[in-house]
Amino acid sequence: QVQLVESGGGSVQAGGSLSLSCSASGETFTNYTMAWYRQAPGKQRELVADITSGGGSTNYADSVKGRFTISRDNAGNTMYLQMTNLKPEDTAVYYCNARTRVIFIITNYWGQGTQVTVSS
Repeated sequence: QVQLVESGGGSVQAGGSLSLSCSASGETFTNYTMAWYRQAPGKQRELVADITSGGGSTNYADSVKGRFTISRDNAGNTMYLQMTNLKPEDTAVYYCNARTRVIFIITNYWGQGTQVTVSS
């Protein structure tokens, strides 16, 4: 298993920036594809961005492309999300996710979440 702890959330005005971190412990970090999800009040949890185990490939939701950057430091067992030009619609609880697949079995692990609030 892997344990995930997010940090870096907070409140910012529209147009501002925030950085989130996700620290992992337990199993080998490079066994996992990592991702950031978010959930706004009354809405379903949605994928924000993900990054492959080696960090060579990333994927972003259309709503954050060009504004958010996902990265990972495999030596430090940490994943990051750099968020710029934040908008009020980015307000949500942001969750760190670790995903691994063995043949057809996919296992997900989640952090506890960190609140991001963007005011207009």
